[in-house]
Amino acid sequence: MAHDKQRALEPIEFIQMLYAVDDFYGQPFMLLDWQYDVLWDVYGTVRPDGYRQYRFAYLEVPKKNGKTSMIGGIGLYHLVCDGPGGQIYCCAADRGQAELVYKAACGMIEQEPEFEGVLKVLDSRKEIKNLLTGTTMRVLSAEAYTKHGINPTVVIFDELHAQPNRNLWDVMTFGAGAARKEPIWWVITTAGDDPDRNSIGWEQHEYARKVLEGELNDPHWYVKIYGAPDDADIFDEATWHAANPSLGHTISLESVRQEALAARNSEAAERLFRWLRLNQWVSLKRIGWQPLTLWDQTTGKWDLSELVGKRCYPGLDLSSTTDITGVCYLFPPQEGLSDWRAIFDAWIPEDNMRERVQRDGVPYDRWVNQKYLYATPGNTVDYEFVEARLLAANKQYQVPSLGTDPWNSRMLTQRLMRAGMEVVEIPQNMKHMSPAMKTIEQLMKTGKLTHEANPLARWCWGNVVVAVDGNENIKPMKNKSKDRIDVTVAMINAMATAMLFEGAETGSVYERRGMRSLIDG
Repeated sequence: MAHDKQRALEPIEFIQMLYAVDDFYGQPFMLLDWQYDVLWDVYGTVRPDGYRQYRFAYLEVPKKNGKTSMIGGIGLYHLVCDGPGGQIYCCAADRGQAELVYKAACGMIEQEPEFEGVLKVLDSRKEIKNLLTGTTMRVLSAEAYTKHGINPTVVIFDELHAQPNRNLWDVMTFGAGAARKEPIWWVITTAGDDPDRNSIGWEQHEYARKVLEGELNDPHWYVKIYGAPDDADIFDEATWHAANPSLGHTISLESVRQEALAARNSEAAERLFRWLRLNQWVSLKRIGWQPLTLWDQTTGKWDLSELVGKRCYPGLDLSSTTDITGVCYLFPPQEGLSDWRAIFDAWIPEDNMRERVQRDGVPYDRWVNQKYLYATPGNTVDYEFVEARLLAANKQYQVPSLGTDPWNSRMLTQRLMRAGMEVVEIPQNMKHMSPAMKTIEQLMKTGKLTHEANPLARWCWGNVVVAVDGNENIKPMKNKSKDRIDVTVAMINAMATAMLFEGAETGSVYERRGMRSLIDG
């Protein structure tokens, strides 16, 4: 890659001839050092043929760092300086957000007399037109858009993390660059409040992060991410400066000190401080059993092949026929395994799955494609598929017993028993679930239980809401949990089963009596 100084200076000098908006209205637009560096890199880095190297410019920065004003100036640069027939789109989750970049550009236009007779603001249509070249800048939101006639030269995605689904992103990036010589997609966003890691914002954040860290090689992506690591001291002012490149300019240091004080005194304020000021992707459920950070910290580095032939306790949560059925295969420490390990299977009815993806905002279809979830034909889970998988696991692993929720499972478990699989029932009450849940928590917090990387299982883990009695016994509440928790319940059933057979090795005292065993009739 080469660098063309003149190409880099063109947008920089153009923007610095404009006047700022918002709190700095009427003042010359002076780019801060970090803004200058971004523009220098994005517009000056060229291929051997002289065209720009970068087609995607990904900028993740906390709120109030001046990103909207900068991107408004960039949009105006393309509107004025690009060749004829350009199409510039300002995209966001809703019309109000999408209009912010447009309004910033309008505020700069009204302060520059030389734009009179060149640029026409059509406010009723939220459009700005270059009368000399025909290039337009338009507002486009996820609430209302059309695929027809879109042939962009510049696409600006403001706050990508807030997109309700991936539809607008897919439409605006499909066939990226096929019909233009130098298209560019600017993605300007803060971190998202997305504990489930299902959003298009998280997907693109992860892609950008991997490019930045060298995990992916994509020479068309430019990435700049400002934010504090999860383990940073959030009350250290050096952390604030590292995460906020405009601190002391567009953001008052004293105001951040006040926000930090509030964060010390309130869990809710700390959550907002981490998210909006330090640009950390929120990874805690507002309510629930255990934080998603505990799940993320205990993802195992082992290979599934290490588990073949090992002792295993499957736990089954059959749920209803129209929802998810989950199985957890739990392996205790044994020869060749130094810790507890968990892997998972799950099934969902194929009919109406895509409608549920749209309705619930949960990527069941993606998980099916990735083999974390299996779609069975029809509008109910076909238990024959579940039966076949459990019988296969019975041959693949050493299975002393399967643990299952008694609800609606008798026919399936009787067939499994006739095929030679031993089964125990795990009553779904505090007496039988609380010890297993507390053992799982204890083992995970001490690093003695790890699990496979599985986004469906992670999602279920984060959805769990618990009931607590006066003795601090707990159990999951399916009727109160926000979304499906079936795979986590299967894990609890698996641990309850293992505790019957493994004894003191689990680290908890668990009496065998009180557990109804189908083995004993």
